[in-house]
Amino acid sequence: MNVADTERAVTRLRQAGYEIIGSAESADVVLLNTCSVRERAEHKVFTRLGEIKRDMGTSPPLIGVMGCVAQLEGERLFANAPSINLIIGTRATDRLPDLIDEARGGKRQVMDLGERNPNDDSGAISKNERHSPYVAFIPIIEGCNKFCTYCIVPYSRGREISRPASEIIGEILKLKKEGYKEVHLIGQNVNSYRPQGSEGMEGFSGVTPFSRLLRAVAATGMDRIKYTTSFPRDFHTDIVAAMEEHENLCNWIHLPVQSGSDRLLRGMRRGYSASDYLRRIEAVKKAKRRYALTSDIIVGFPGETEEDFAATISLVQACQYDSLYIFKYSERLRTPAAKLLDNVPEAEKTLRFRTLEKIQADIQIKLLADYYGRTLSVLVEGRSAKSEYDLTGHTTCHKVLNFPGPSDLLGQICSVTVSEIKAHSLYGHLEVAR
Repeated sequence: MNVADTERAVTRLRQAGYEIIGSAESADVVLLNTCSVRERAEHKVFTRLGEIKRDMGTSPPLIGVMGCVAQLEGERLFANAPSINLIIGTRATDRLPDLIDEARGGKRQVMDLGERNPNDDSGAISKNERHSPYVAFIPIIEGCNKFCTYCIVPYSRGREISRPASEIIGEILKLKKEGYKEVHLIGQNVNSYRPQGSEGMEGFSGVTPFSRLLRAVAATGMDRIKYTTSFPRDFHTDIVAAMEEHENLCNWIHLPVQSGSDRLLRGMRRGYSASDYLRRIEAVKKAKRRYALTSDIIVGFPGETEEDFAATISLVQACQYDSLYIFKYSERLRTPAAKLLDNVPEAEKTLRFRTLEKIQADIQIKLLADYYGRTLSVLVEGRSAKSEYDLTGHTTCHKVLNFPGPSDLLGQICSVTVSEIKAHSLYGHLEVAR
Protein backbone atom coordinates (compact mmCIF):
# COMPACT_ATOMS: atom_id res chain seq x y z
CA MET A 1 0.00 0.00 0.00
CA ASN A 2 2.86 2.39 0.78
CA VAL A 3 4.45 1.62 -2.59
CA ALA A 4 1.16 2.50 -4.32
CA ASP A 5 0.89 5.70 -2.26
CA THR A 6 4.43 6.65 -3.27
CA GLU A 7 3.66 6.02 -6.93
CA ARG A 8 0.63 8.30 -6.71
CA ALA A 9 2.61 10.99 -4.86
CA VAL A 10 5.42 10.97 -7.43
CA THR A 11 2.89 11.17 -10.27
CA ARG A 12 1.30 14.26 -8.70
CA LEU A 13 4.68 15.88 -8.06
CA ARG A 14 5.85 15.44 -11.66
CA GLN A 15 2.56 16.84 -12.91
CA ALA A 16 3.25 19.90 -10.75
CA GLY A 17 6.69 20.34 -12.31
CA TYR A 18 8.91 18.69 -9.72
CA GLU A 19 11.85 16.49 -10.71
CA ILE A 20 12.58 13.32 -8.75
CA ILE A 21 16.31 12.91 -8.14
CA GLY A 22 18.40 10.03 -6.86
CA SER A 23 19.91 11.44 -3.66
CA ALA A 24 18.72 13.39 -0.65
CA GLU A 25 22.00 15.33 -0.55
CA SER A 26 21.15 17.38 -3.67
CA ALA A 27 17.39 17.66 -3.12
CA ASP A 28 15.40 20.80 -2.38
CA VAL A 29 12.63 18.69 -0.82
CA VAL A 30 12.97 15.33 0.94
CA LEU A 31 9.82 13.29 1.66
CA LEU A 32 9.72 10.19 3.87
CA ASN A 33 6.74 7.89 3.32
CA THR A 34 6.23 6.00 6.55
CA CYS A 35 4.75 2.84 8.07
CA SER A 36 3.59 2.41 11.66
CA VAL A 37 2.48 -1.23 11.71
CA ARG A 38 5.51 -2.14 13.83
CA GLU A 39 7.45 -0.06 16.34
CA ARG A 40 10.76 -0.69 14.58
CA ALA A 41 9.48 0.83 11.32
CA GLU A 42 8.39 3.95 13.19
CA HIS A 43 11.78 4.30 14.88
CA LYS A 44 13.48 4.19 11.47
CA VAL A 45 11.75 7.47 10.59
CA PHE A 46 13.57 9.35 13.33
CA THR A 47 16.84 7.60 12.51
CA ARG A 48 16.55 8.72 8.90
CA LEU A 49 15.65 12.28 9.93
CA GLY A 50 18.79 12.38 12.05
CA GLU A 51 20.90 11.18 9.12
CA ILE A 52 19.46 13.85 6.82
CA LYS A 53 20.10 16.59 9.37
CA ARG A 54 23.69 15.37 9.87
CA ASP A 55 24.47 15.07 6.15
CA MET A 56 22.89 18.36 5.07
CA GLY A 57 24.76 20.60 7.50
CA THR A 58 23.93 24.29 7.21
CA SER A 59 21.77 23.98 4.05
CA PRO A 60 18.99 21.56 4.96
CA PRO A 61 16.23 20.79 2.44
CA LEU A 62 12.53 21.12 3.08
CA ILE A 63 11.63 17.89 4.94
CA GLY A 64 8.22 16.24 4.89
CA VAL A 65 6.85 13.13 6.59
CA MET A 66 4.04 11.29 4.82
CA GLY A 67 1.95 8.23 5.58
CA CYS A 68 0.90 6.43 8.74
CA VAL A 69 3.39 7.95 11.19
CA ALA A 70 2.36 11.40 9.99
CA GLN A 71 -1.34 10.57 10.39
CA LEU A 72 -0.90 9.19 13.91
CA GLU A 73 1.61 11.62 15.35
CA GLY A 74 0.44 14.87 13.75
CA GLU A 75 1.79 17.97 15.50
CA ARG A 76 3.85 15.85 17.90
CA LEU A 77 6.27 15.27 15.02
CA PHE A 78 7.04 18.99 14.88
CA ALA A 79 7.88 18.93 18.60
CA ASN A 80 9.94 15.72 18.45
CA ALA A 81 11.78 16.56 15.24
CA PRO A 82 12.12 20.33 14.66
CA SER A 83 13.73 19.71 11.26
CA ILE A 84 10.34 18.66 9.84
CA ASN A 85 8.50 21.28 7.79
CA LEU A 86 5.64 19.20 6.38
CA ILE A 87 3.27 16.57 7.78
CA ILE A 88 1.12 14.83 5.14
CA GLY A 89 -1.48 12.31 6.32
CA THR A 90 -2.47 9.08 4.61
CA ARG A 91 -5.36 10.69 2.75
CA ALA A 92 -3.66 13.95 1.73
CA THR A 93 -1.31 12.55 -0.95
CA ASP A 94 -3.05 14.31 -3.81
CA ARG A 95 -2.70 17.70 -2.15
CA LEU A 96 1.05 17.22 -1.78
CA PRO A 97 2.22 19.73 -4.45
CA ASP A 98 0.09 22.52 -2.92
CA LEU A 99 1.37 21.71 0.57
CA ILE A 100 4.98 21.87 -0.61
CA ASP A 101 4.33 25.20 -2.32
CA GLU A 102 2.86 26.50 0.93
CA ALA A 103 5.96 25.46 2.86
CA ARG A 104 8.33 26.82 0.23
CA GLY A 105 6.38 30.06 0.35
CA GLY A 106 7.65 30.67 3.86
CA LYS A 107 5.27 28.88 6.21
CA ARG A 108 7.47 27.11 8.78
CA GLN A 109 5.10 24.23 9.58
CA VAL A 110 2.47 22.83 7.22
CA MET A 111 0.18 19.95 8.16
CA ASP A 112 -2.71 18.17 6.41
CA LEU A 113 -4.40 15.19 8.09
CA GLY A 114 -7.69 15.68 6.24
CA GLU A 115 -9.83 13.28 4.25
CA ARG A 116 -9.18 12.24 0.67
CA ASN A 117 -10.72 14.39 -2.03
CA PRO A 118 -13.88 12.53 -3.18
CA ASN A 119 -13.01 13.41 -6.79
CA ASP A 120 -9.53 11.92 -6.49
CA ASP A 121 -8.82 9.31 -9.14
CA SER A 122 -6.78 6.78 -7.16
CA GLY A 123 -5.84 4.95 -10.33
CA ALA A 124 -4.29 7.96 -12.04
CA ILE A 125 -0.72 6.77 -11.65
CA SER A 126 1.70 7.42 -14.48
CA LYS A 127 3.20 4.31 -16.08
CA ASN A 128 6.62 5.87 -15.64
CA GLU A 129 6.18 6.08 -11.87
CA ARG A 130 5.08 2.50 -11.17
CA HIS A 131 7.59 0.31 -9.35
CA SER A 132 7.63 -2.17 -12.24
CA PRO A 133 6.85 -1.97 -15.97
CA TYR A 134 5.27 -5.44 -15.77
CA VAL A 135 3.52 -5.68 -12.36
CA ALA A 136 1.11 -3.06 -11.00
CA PHE A 137 -0.41 -2.59 -7.54
CA ILE A 138 -4.07 -1.57 -7.60
CA PRO A 139 -5.62 -0.38 -4.31
CA ILE A 140 -9.26 -1.55 -4.19
CA ILE A 141 -10.03 -0.75 -0.54
CA GLU A 142 -8.35 1.45 2.05
CA GLY A 143 -8.74 1.42 5.80
CA CYS A 144 -9.98 -1.19 8.24
CA ASN A 145 -13.09 -1.69 10.38
CA LYS A 146 -11.85 -4.75 12.27
CA PHE A 147 -10.03 -3.09 15.22
CA CYS A 148 -7.89 -6.06 16.21
CA THR A 149 -6.55 -5.17 19.65
CA TYR A 150 -2.87 -5.08 18.61
CA CYS A 151 -3.27 -3.20 15.32
CA ILE A 152 -2.77 0.50 14.62
CA VAL A 153 -4.07 0.43 11.02
CA PRO A 154 -7.69 1.52 11.74
CA TYR A 155 -6.28 4.61 13.45
CA SER A 156 -3.73 5.43 10.76
CA ARG A 157 -5.73 4.48 7.66
CA GLY A 158 -9.27 5.17 8.87
CA ARG A 159 -12.47 3.31 8.08
CA GLU A 160 -12.88 1.04 5.08
CA ILE A 161 -13.54 2.85 1.80
CA SER A 162 -13.95 0.75 -1.36
CA ARG A 163 -13.20 2.08 -4.83
CA PRO A 164 -15.93 1.70 -7.46
CA ALA A 165 -15.56 -1.53 -9.42
CA SER A 166 -15.87 0.31 -12.73
CA GLU A 167 -12.85 2.43 -11.80
CA ILE A 168 -10.80 -0.66 -10.91
CA ILE A 169 -11.78 -2.44 -14.14
CA GLY A 170 -10.94 0.67 -16.16
CA GLU A 171 -7.50 0.88 -14.57
CA ILE A 172 -6.77 -2.78 -15.32
CA LEU A 173 -7.84 -2.42 -18.97
CA LYS A 174 -5.54 0.60 -19.27
CA LEU A 175 -2.65 -1.33 -17.72
CA LYS A 176 -3.24 -4.25 -20.06
CA LYS A 177 -3.11 -1.89 -23.03
CA GLU A 178 0.18 -0.50 -21.70
CA GLY A 179 1.69 -3.99 -21.66
CA TYR A 180 1.40 -4.97 -18.00
CA LYS A 181 1.23 -8.72 -17.39
CA GLU A 182 0.25 -8.88 -13.72
CA VAL A 183 -1.82 -6.85 -11.27
CA HIS A 184 -2.10 -7.13 -7.48
CA LEU A 185 -5.41 -6.04 -5.96
CA ILE A 186 -4.33 -4.60 -2.62
CA GLY A 187 -5.88 -3.35 0.60
CA GLN A 188 -5.76 -3.86 4.34
CA ASN A 189 -8.58 -6.42 3.90
CA VAL A 190 -9.37 -6.94 0.21
CA ASN A 191 -12.16 -9.45 0.82
CA SER A 192 -13.99 -6.83 2.93
CA TYR A 193 -14.54 -4.99 -0.36
CA ARG A 194 -17.97 -3.27 -0.30
CA PRO A 195 -18.48 -0.60 -2.99
CA GLN A 196 -21.48 1.74 -2.85
CA GLY A 197 -22.82 0.52 -6.20
CA SER A 198 -22.45 -2.47 -8.49
CA GLU A 199 -21.38 -0.62 -11.63
CA GLY A 200 -18.68 -2.66 -13.33
CA MET A 201 -19.82 -5.96 -11.80
CA GLU A 202 -23.16 -6.35 -13.61
CA GLY A 203 -23.66 -9.87 -14.89
CA PHE A 204 -21.06 -11.41 -12.61
CA SER A 205 -22.23 -13.83 -9.93
CA GLY A 206 -20.87 -14.12 -6.41
CA VAL A 207 -21.93 -14.43 -2.80
CA THR A 208 -19.82 -11.41 -1.82
CA PRO A 209 -18.87 -8.22 -3.71
CA PHE A 210 -15.23 -9.34 -3.64
CA SER A 211 -15.93 -12.64 -5.39
CA ARG A 212 -17.96 -10.72 -7.99
CA LEU A 213 -15.08 -8.29 -8.42
CA LEU A 214 -12.64 -11.17 -8.93
CA ARG A 215 -14.80 -12.57 -11.72
CA ALA A 216 -15.12 -9.12 -13.33
CA VAL A 217 -11.36 -8.53 -13.11
CA ALA A 218 -10.65 -11.96 -14.56
CA ALA A 219 -12.88 -11.10 -17.53
CA THR A 220 -10.53 -8.24 -18.50
CA GLY A 221 -8.12 -10.85 -19.83
CA MET A 222 -5.18 -9.58 -17.75
CA ASP A 223 -2.62 -12.41 -17.79
CA ARG A 224 -2.15 -12.73 -14.05
CA ILE A 225 -4.18 -11.40 -11.10
CA LYS A 226 -3.15 -11.67 -7.45
CA TYR A 227 -4.59 -10.11 -4.30
CA THR A 228 -3.54 -9.39 -0.73
CA THR A 229 -4.35 -9.23 2.14
CA SER A 230 -7.44 -11.27 3.05
CA PHE A 231 -9.15 -11.36 6.43
CA PRO A 232 -10.10 -14.91 7.53
CA ARG A 233 -13.56 -13.99 8.83
CA ASP A 234 -14.50 -12.59 5.41
CA PHE A 235 -12.87 -15.37 3.39
CA HIS A 236 -15.96 -16.96 1.82
CA THR A 237 -15.65 -20.24 -0.07
CA ASP A 238 -17.05 -18.49 -3.14
CA ILE A 239 -13.69 -16.73 -3.44
CA VAL A 240 -12.09 -20.13 -4.02
CA ALA A 241 -14.88 -20.99 -6.47
CA ALA A 242 -14.14 -17.84 -8.49
CA MET A 243 -10.44 -18.69 -8.55
CA GLU A 244 -11.21 -22.21 -9.75
CA GLU A 245 -13.23 -20.77 -12.65
CA HIS A 246 -10.50 -18.44 -13.93
CA GLU A 247 -6.90 -19.55 -14.39
CA ASN A 248 -5.67 -15.94 -14.54
CA LEU A 249 -6.73 -15.61 -10.87
CA CYS A 250 -3.39 -16.87 -9.59
CA ASN A 251 -3.03 -19.84 -7.27
CA TRP A 252 -1.73 -17.98 -4.21
CA ILE A 253 -3.71 -17.08 -1.08
CA HIS A 254 -2.36 -15.02 1.81
CA LEU A 255 -4.61 -15.56 4.84
CA PRO A 256 -3.13 -14.20 8.10
CA VAL A 257 -4.12 -16.26 11.14
CA GLN A 258 -1.91 -14.56 13.82
CA SER A 259 -2.34 -17.36 16.40
CA GLY A 260 -3.56 -20.93 16.75
CA SER A 261 -4.88 -20.34 20.27
CA ASP A 262 -8.60 -19.61 20.60
CA ARG A 263 -7.92 -17.74 23.82
CA LEU A 264 -5.42 -15.43 22.15
CA LEU A 265 -7.60 -15.01 19.05
CA ARG A 266 -10.33 -13.72 21.37
CA GLY A 267 -7.80 -11.45 23.06
CA MET A 268 -6.72 -10.18 19.66
CA ARG A 269 -10.39 -9.66 18.72
CA ARG A 270 -9.96 -11.54 15.44
CA GLY A 271 -13.56 -12.77 15.29
CA TYR A 272 -12.87 -16.43 14.47
CA SER A 273 -11.59 -19.55 16.18
CA ALA A 274 -8.80 -21.86 15.07
CA SER A 275 -11.39 -24.39 13.87
CA ASP A 276 -13.16 -21.65 11.85
CA TYR A 277 -9.85 -20.83 10.20
CA LEU A 278 -9.00 -24.46 9.51
CA ARG A 279 -12.37 -24.97 7.78
CA ARG A 280 -11.43 -22.21 5.34
CA ILE A 281 -8.03 -23.78 4.77
CA GLU A 282 -9.72 -27.14 4.15
CA ALA A 283 -11.84 -25.56 1.40
CA VAL A 284 -8.63 -24.34 -0.26
CA LYS A 285 -6.92 -27.73 0.09
CA LYS A 286 -9.92 -29.50 -1.49
CA ALA A 287 -9.84 -27.30 -4.59
CA LYS A 288 -8.79 -28.79 -7.93
CA ARG A 289 -5.81 -26.48 -8.28
CA ARG A 290 -2.88 -26.54 -5.87
CA TYR A 291 -2.85 -23.17 -4.04
CA ALA A 292 0.21 -21.77 -2.32
CA LEU A 293 -0.79 -20.69 1.18
CA THR A 294 0.98 -17.98 3.17
CA SER A 295 0.15 -16.42 6.52
CA ASP A 296 1.22 -14.12 9.37
CA ILE A 297 1.88 -15.17 12.97
CA ILE A 298 2.45 -13.04 16.07
CA VAL A 299 4.47 -14.66 18.87
CA GLY A 300 4.62 -13.27 22.40
CA PHE A 301 1.23 -11.54 22.43
CA PRO A 302 0.49 -10.41 26.03
CA GLY A 303 -0.44 -13.42 28.12
CA GLU A 304 0.71 -16.03 25.60
CA THR A 305 1.43 -19.24 27.51
CA GLU A 306 3.37 -22.29 26.45
CA GLU A 307 0.01 -23.97 25.77
CA ASP A 308 -1.05 -21.08 23.52
CA PHE A 309 2.20 -21.30 21.60
CA ALA A 310 1.82 -25.07 21.27
CA ALA A 311 -1.63 -24.48 19.71
CA THR A 312 -0.02 -22.14 17.18
CA ILE A 313 2.59 -24.78 16.30
CA SER A 314 -0.19 -27.34 15.87
CA LEU A 315 -2.09 -25.05 13.50
CA VAL A 316 1.02 -24.27 11.43
CA GLN A 317 1.74 -27.98 11.07
CA ALA A 318 -1.87 -28.63 10.05
CA CYS A 319 -1.94 -25.84 7.45
CA GLN A 320 1.46 -26.59 5.85
CA TYR A 321 2.13 -23.03 4.71
CA ASP A 322 4.33 -22.36 1.69
CA SER A 323 5.66 -19.32 3.51
CA LEU A 324 5.09 -17.73 6.89
CA TYR A 325 5.75 -14.19 8.11
CA ILE A 326 6.55 -14.39 11.83
CA PHE A 327 6.59 -11.30 14.05
CA LYS A 328 7.40 -10.79 17.70
CA TYR A 329 4.58 -8.82 19.34
CA SER A 330 5.25 -5.09 19.07
CA GLU A 331 3.23 -2.79 21.31
CA ARG A 332 1.47 0.02 19.49
CA LEU A 333 0.39 2.93 21.65
CA ARG A 334 -3.32 3.77 21.59
CA THR A 335 -4.33 0.21 20.72
CA PRO A 336 -6.33 -1.83 23.27
CA ALA A 337 -3.51 -4.37 23.60
CA ALA A 338 -1.18 -1.60 24.80
CA LYS A 339 -3.15 -1.61 28.07
CA LEU A 340 -2.36 -5.29 28.62
CA LEU A 341 0.63 -6.45 30.62
CA ASP A 342 3.32 -7.43 28.11
CA ASN A 343 4.40 -10.32 30.32
CA VAL A 344 6.24 -12.51 27.83
CA PRO A 345 9.97 -11.82 28.29
CA GLU A 346 11.89 -10.70 25.22
CA ALA A 347 14.13 -13.76 25.44
CA GLU A 348 11.07 -16.01 25.40
CA LYS A 349 9.61 -14.14 22.39
CA THR A 350 12.90 -14.69 20.56
CA LEU A 351 12.94 -18.39 21.49
CA ARG A 352 9.38 -18.88 20.24
CA PHE A 353 10.18 -16.92 17.08
CA ARG A 354 13.17 -19.16 16.31
CA THR A 355 11.29 -22.34 17.19
CA LEU A 356 8.46 -21.50 14.82
CA GLU A 357 10.94 -20.32 12.18
CA LYS A 358 12.68 -23.71 12.28
CA ILE A 359 9.38 -25.63 12.05
CA GLN A 360 8.30 -23.50 9.09
CA ALA A 361 11.70 -23.89 7.37
CA ASP A 362 11.30 -27.67 7.48
CA ILE A 363 7.76 -27.45 6.07
CA GLN A 364 8.83 -24.95 3.43
CA ILE A 365 11.77 -26.95 2.06
CA LYS A 366 9.55 -30.05 1.85
CA LEU A 367 6.88 -28.16 -0.09
CA LEU A 368 9.46 -26.56 -2.38
CA ALA A 369 10.91 -30.01 -3.10
CA ASP A 370 7.55 -30.99 -4.59
CA TYR A 371 8.24 -28.54 -7.42
CA TYR A 372 11.39 -30.34 -8.55
CA GLY A 373 11.03 -31.33 -12.21
CA ARG A 374 7.82 -29.37 -12.65
CA THR A 375 7.43 -26.74 -15.38
CA LEU A 376 6.06 -23.46 -14.02
CA SER A 377 4.87 -20.22 -15.57
CA VAL A 378 7.21 -17.35 -14.64
CA LEU A 379 6.83 -13.62 -15.27
CA VAL A 380 10.40 -12.40 -15.81
CA GLU A 381 10.85 -9.22 -13.77
CA GLY A 382 14.59 -8.53 -13.79
CA ARG A 383 18.14 -9.72 -13.46
CA SER A 384 19.01 -11.83 -10.43
CA ALA A 385 20.79 -9.90 -7.69
CA LYS A 386 23.19 -12.83 -7.20
CA SER A 387 24.19 -13.60 -10.79
CA GLU A 388 24.51 -11.45 -13.89
CA TYR A 389 23.72 -14.51 -16.00
CA ASP A 390 20.39 -15.27 -14.34
CA LEU A 391 16.94 -13.79 -14.67
CA THR A 392 14.41 -13.69 -11.84
CA GLY A 393 10.66 -13.66 -11.63
CA HIS A 394 7.61 -14.94 -9.80
CA THR A 395 5.46 -17.94 -10.54
CA THR A 396 1.66 -17.81 -10.47
CA CYS A 397 1.91 -19.29 -6.95
CA HIS A 398 4.15 -16.33 -6.01
CA LYS A 399 7.42 -18.20 -5.65
CA VAL A 400 10.70 -16.67 -6.73
CA LEU A 401 12.23 -18.64 -9.61
CA ASN A 402 15.67 -17.84 -11.07
CA PHE A 403 17.06 -19.20 -14.32
CA PRO A 404 19.74 -18.35 -16.90
CA GLY A 405 18.50 -16.37 -19.87
CA PRO A 406 18.91 -13.27 -22.08
CA SER A 407 17.65 -9.80 -21.16
CA ASP A 408 15.18 -9.74 -24.05
CA LEU A 409 12.98 -12.07 -21.96
CA LEU A 410 12.27 -9.27 -19.44
CA GLY A 411 8.53 -8.71 -19.19
CA GLN A 412 7.70 -12.02 -20.84
CA ILE A 413 5.90 -15.00 -19.35
CA CYS A 414 8.12 -18.05 -19.68
CA SER A 415 7.84 -21.76 -18.97
CA VAL A 416 10.68 -22.80 -16.69
CA THR A 417 11.43 -26.31 -15.44
CA VAL A 418 12.63 -26.49 -11.84
CA SER A 419 16.03 -28.18 -11.53
CA GLU A 420 17.21 -27.05 -8.10
CA ILE A 421 15.59 -26.26 -4.73
CA LYS A 422 16.89 -23.36 -2.62
CA ALA A 423 15.90 -22.44 0.95
CA HIS A 424 13.44 -19.74 -0.12
CA SER A 425 13.34 -19.96 -3.91
CA LEU A 426 13.55 -22.21 -6.95
CA TYR A 427 16.09 -22.50 -9.77
CA GLY A 428 15.49 -23.88 -13.23
CA HIS A 429 16.03 -23.78 -16.98
CA LEU A 430 13.99 -22.13 -19.71
CA GLU A 431 11.58 -24.23 -21.79
CA VAL A 432 9.60 -21.74 -23.90
CA ALA A 433 8.58 -18.06 -23.75
CA ARG A 434 5.54 -16.23 -25.00
